[in-house]
This record gives sequence, C-alpha cells and structure tokens, in this order.
Amino acid sequence: MQDELLRYSCQMALPDFSIAVQQKLLQAKVLIVGMGGLGCPAAQYLAAAGIGTLGLVDDDIVSISNLHRQVLYTPADAGQKKALIAARKLQQQNPQISIAALDLRLSSENAVSLMAAYDIIIDATDNIETKYLLNDACYLTGKSLVYGAIYQYEGHLAVWNATNTDGSRTPNYRDLFPNIDAAQLPNCADGGVIPTLAGIIGCMQANEVIKFVSGTGELLSGRLLILDAQTLQSRIIKLGIVTKIEITELTQTTHTSTISATQLKKELEQNIYHLVDVRTVAEHTTFNIGGINIPLQELEAQLTKLNSDTTIILYCSSGKRSTEAVKLIQKLAPELSVLSLEGGLNAWQQL
Repeated sequence: MQDELLRYSCQMALPDFSIAVQQKLLQAKVLIVGMGGLGCPAAQYLAAAGIGTLGLVDDDIVSISNLHRQVLYTPADAGQKKALIAARKLQQQNPQISIAALDLRLSSENAVSLMAAYDIIIDATDNIETKYLLNDACYLTGKSLVYGAIYQYEGHLAVWNATNTDGSRTPNYRDLFPNIDAAQLPNCADGGVIPTLAGIIGCMQANEVIKFVSGTGELLSGRLLILDAQTLQSRIIKLGIVTKIEITELTQTTHTSTISATQLKKELEQNIYHLVDVRTVAEHTTFNIGGINIPLQELEAQLTKLNSDTTIILYCSSGKRSTEAVKLIQKLAPELSVLSLEGGLNAWQQL
C-alpha cells in the first residue's frame, strides 16, 4: 500500500491531508459529463490526484477545431470518440484507478440511473438543455453538482445542491437562471473562447471535487465565482444558503431528428434537400457542402429564407448548433420538415 501511495506523497504532506484523506479520494466515485474543454483538465487532475473511480460521459468525437482547449487529445485522435480516447489516456496516467468510458448522450431517460453509482457530478458541458437536465437530476437524487461554464474571456464556477448541516440543500442552477432559451445563447464556435480559460475553470472544478471528497477547505456552495481571464479579476456573487426552487420532475429531453453523413452524401445529388449552414459566415466561407448560410443567432429573423417545399438539412461543425437550430425551427415553424446532420461536418469529412 505504501508503494501505491507514493505518487500521492506530496499532497499527503499537506496540513490536514493524511493517508486517511487520501483513502477517501481512492474510494470516491466522480461522474464527469462532457469531455471537452472543461472535462479534459478536470479529469486529468482528478485522475492524477487518485480519485478511485471516474465515469466519463460524452458521445461526441474529437475535432481539430477543439484541440486548442481540449488538451487531452491530439490530431491523431480526430474523428474518434472522446470518452473512449480520454479513458485510455487517463488510465495510462494512473493505472491504479478505475475509469468508465460512457459513450452516450445524457438524457431524461438515463440521467438518474447514471448518477446512482457516483458520489458527486461535474457539469463540464456546453449545452444549456444538458445543464438544466444535470441540475434537475442532481436535485432529485440529492447529488451535489460542480458547475463550470466558459465563454470568450469569462468563466463561471459553482457547487450546486450541496447539503447544509440541517439537511437542507444549497441553491442550484435554477436559483440563478430559472429558465433560458438555449437557441438565443451564443456559443464558443460563434463567439470564441480563450483556451487557457477552459484549463483554469476545469482545474477549479477538480479542486472543488477534491474539497468535497476530502472534507477540506470551504466549498463554493451558495455562491457563483465569475472570472475575467483578461484581467484575472474575479468576483463572487452570493446566492443564499438554501434553494428557493422546488423541482418535482425532469423535463423530457428533446429528441432531434437527424440524418447521417453517409445518407446525405449518397442522396445529395438528387436535389431532394435544402441545405442550411448555421455556422458563422467565416466558417462557411472557409469550407461548406453547399446550401445557404444563416448563422444560428440570425436564424429566427431569417426563417422566411427556408424552403418549405422540401426537407431542410441543417449543418454545422459537430451537430450541436444544428441541433439547437432544429429545436428553434420546430418551435417557431413546426410545419417545416427539418433534420440535423449527425456529427456535422466532422462526420462528413471522415467519410
């Protein structure tokens, strides 16, 4: 056992961080949802610190455009499944721990059952619908959630749904944002993000997990930390001690209709589809597979440009923005037939 603990000797030398505390880490089970810019550094440091069991949830593939902030991957990994690649590399980093690669999309059908085996959850996602789903599932299951979010030069960090000494629960995501229309929010592909910010917030998420498991330090519960990467100034917004929100059930996950890259490429020359690129103008100019270009943020104002006489195929880099676009159209113009290109141009270019 002493040989196994040798790699953790520096952290065990800390005040109040004994072998007994390290054993708590080795017995802990942490679920990380999203193996992108936040999930990569969070997972790397938790694996290095000796968290005994890590679950990695992500059904996306590695994309070259993500490598500037998803530092666990290399160009050779492009087109491969993130969860599988991450699990293999983290296992090499620390062979002593157990790592489960969960190559799936979190949904209202599987969220609660996935969380059951874990002590604490990390929200490392970039999708608003998933953030609400994670928040609500944690509330219903009594799990604490370490929240992180990044956009351009600003990062957010908080611990939702922690247990107070009287058994009550601290505020959660809905205390801060009762409801947000995901289609109206900008994303990293459109607005950009400084890569180092992902590393900073991801590492801070890992730090909160270590504090939670070890019982050391003061959790960032009931508060939201906002970090400006340009000035390195941060501020903490106090949200209160107890949540004012009651969540009784999960909102059902929206299932977006998709078309595979293989099928689209086979049928594209038949002119039976109306293609719409929902990426930025710059992305469309660099490379596209045809059709018109309506950036996601402008889609609502330009719905009249869509051809109602045929099936509309929405595409982007990975399928995330086109999925949001489909949801928006289904809400505003349900009479239109719309599909999202599954896996986006990343999948298209792998054929």
